[in-house]
Amino acid sequence: MAAGRVCVGRSLLALLSLLFAMGCAPDGGTDSAAAVPGGEEGEEGRPPAPQAQHTLTADQTHNRWSRTIPPILTVEPGAVIEAYLEEASDRQLTPMSTAEDLATLSFDPIHPLTGPVYVEGAEPGDLLAVTLHEIELGDWGWVANVPGFGFLSDRFPDPYLRIFEFEPGDTSVGFAPGIRIPLRPFPGVMGVAPDTDSMLVTIPPRQNGGNMDDRDLVEGTTVYFPVLVEGALFSLGDPHIAQGDGEVGGTAIEGPLRVVYELEVIKGAGPIPSPHYETDEFYAVTGFAPTIDEAARNAVEAMIDYLVSSRDLSRQEAYQLASMAGDLKISEVVDVPNMLVAMRISKDVIGN
Repeated sequence: MAAGRVCVGRSLLALLSLLFAMGCAPDGGTDSAAAVPGGEEGEEGRPPAPQAQHTLTADQTHNRWSRTIPPILTVEPGAVIEAYLEEASDRQLTPMSTAEDLATLSFDPIHPLTGPVYVEGAEPGDLLAVTLHEIELGDWGWVANVPGFGFLSDRFPDPYLRIFEFEPGDTSVGFAPGIRIPLRPFPGVMGVAPDTDSMLVTIPPRQNGGNMDDRDLVEGTTVYFPVLVEGALFSLGDPHIAQGDGEVGGTAIEGPLRVVYELEVIKGAGPIPSPHYETDEFYAVTGFAPTIDEAARNAVEAMIDYLVSSRDLSRQEAYQLASMAGDLKISEVVDVPNMLVAMRISKDVIGN
């Protein structure tokens, strides 16, 4: 891996190679050159994280999506950034909080996002590749049942709050006698600015990414976002320390994180209707909608589109391959008005 340069996924490189072979290469090509590190936490053999060139602190935040929010940093493609992420309540909850504090919890400051970062040369029609090189725990976290929020909010109306403490090197945390929860930290919110002057709330996932709450967006994963405005204006936040698929209770273990990530621009490779992501093991697409059925349909359509464009299959062939070898999973069911479904396919099946 070349120091200071991103390693975008082999599947997208295969797609770009196919476009060149067909004589319809995207304008400007790509600066990328190699494969993404694997996406499973703790995987042996992953190269060390590249040296960060810039540091963003946990107070350099915003909590809306809009092209009008000015960037706090401007970088060239290939930049490596160290970002400190504040926990989702924006310090309304602390290690000393109790369930009574949930009565005054305001959703207005929820999801402080570190950013935005302006990437030189990023334009609508491109993709922004974000590689998560390193994710480091803070020293505490919380999980809550917030009245009126969650998939079964009508059945669990009472407030509940639990605080967890972490030590460096922790890989799991005790929950009850004989029960331990594996720690698999990731940013619940990542995205680029949408093409609007409106100040959109961060709660739902959208085309720009946003509150995807997909537990596979861990260290070693590369996520692809459609660039919707000049410079992309990338931000991330809502750090999760452990979460199940669906996030049915409304929260993960929420807590501060340190993330080292790398940004690259893939010229002319967009647009896509919602983010894609990949590891050495699989390629995945996402679909969002107000219902699980619609989100699942959108994810399947996105996988068909990907397989047709990258593997030279007919739509019928891609549909059958998705049926035989694709895996649907519910990423989240609580970020109203949209739910997120992902579909992945193993690279043992489709190659790199």
